[in-house]
Amino acid sequence: MKYFDSHAHYWDSRFSENNESADSLIGALLSESVSGIVNVGTDPATSRLSLAMAKRFDGVYATAGIHPSDTRFLSDIDAELREIEALIRENPGKVVALGEIGLDYHYEETDREKQARYFDAQLSLAESLGVPVVIHDREAHADVLEIIYRHKNAKGVFHSFSGSPEMAIELVRRGWMISFSGTVSFKNAAKVREAARAVPSDMLLIETDAPYLTPHPFRGERNDSSYLRYTCAALAEARGMEVDACAEITERNARRLFRLPL
Repeated sequence: MKYFDSHAHYWDSRFSENNESADSLIGALLSESVSGIVNVGTDPATSRLSLAMAKRFDGVYATAGIHPSDTRFLSDIDAELREIEALIRENPGKVVALGEIGLDYHYEETDREKQARYFDAQLSLAESLGVPVVIHDREAHADVLEIIYRHKNAKGVFHSFSGSPEMAIELVRRGWMISFSGTVSFKNAAKVREAARAVPSDMLLIETDAPYLTPHPFRGERNDSSYLRYTCAALAEARGMEVDACAEITERNARRLFRLPL
């Protein structure tokens, strides 16, 4: 049984510590427990890194986009979005989505207006390109929903979902997929598991968000796609389904969302 990791960040420096090679790890994962990985960019530079890694492996794909927390380091939205657009247009089949984009209100010094400006512009770009988007929503549910509702032709996935069951149901009704990370296994995450039960099987994804959000019982360690089995097991238990079915369904959904061959 293999798992499809719909959201990871293998360009992160934690995958090159102690003389370890991210490429070696990815190669081992693809030969053992993982059928595919979507390597997610968070700004133009990491989007280029994600694409370079994706080009080295048949089972690895990239996204290009600007994460809300990265907007504080950027200042030329027009030039930056031109670069994101070029990465998507010039690499069909390898850059499979625009993301991750959204809002993140976790830190007090957040410039919410700037985040919203980048989010809105990137949703418009995704609509014009006809590509799916990967949404980051941290402590900003109401504002995220307000903005995406203005972009009726934008569709994709809410990654590492942390909203309510009611929010999940409404998003699914509007055509959005919902992805669950290792948080679904955390002992204090009853609300996440409740939301997981509310999502129809054909709109469900799993992810690592590696190197973050490692599932129980390895919480706090560096995450990688080998831990997907624990996330899938926790999700399957919450939904009352078999782990094999969870792995099969979430891979099929990921391939449909990102327009990859089955």
